[in-house]
Amino acid sequence: MKLNNLSEEEKEVVINKKTEKPFSGEYDDFFKKGMFVCRQCNNPLYSSDAKFRSGCGWPSFDEEIKGSVKRIPDEDGFRTEIVCSRCGAHLGHVFEGEKFTEKDTRHCVNSLSIKFVPEESAFSSRQLDS
Repeated sequence: MKLNNLSEEEKEVVINKKTEKPFSGEYDDFFKKGMFVCRQCNNPLYSSDAKFRSGCGWPSFDEEIKGSVKRIPDEDGFRTEIVCSRCGAHLGHVFEGEKFTEKDTRHCVNSLSIKFVPEESAFSSRQLDS
């Protein structure tokens, strides 16, 4: 598996599991049609159809692409961390029971952990996997 080069800021979040400041990420208030992929390995993670406004300061999704996200109990003992199922990149945390959407799930994701691929993009799934 080929991994993308990450900036120092991206490494802090993706590898060292830090959190970007709320309302600072490029995808917090971003609602174009397309797909969000892992910044480190291009694994498709979320459809733009699953993105919603939560007001929390980070991109929020109520459903991942099946099999793309792994849930791990967080070291703090309270939260559940979410990581890319392909490369293990830290994405953020998942919360349930908040009633934001009918699915009652909120994936709270760092913008630095994902990249947006527009629906009209020339990218194919084969290109994303390389």
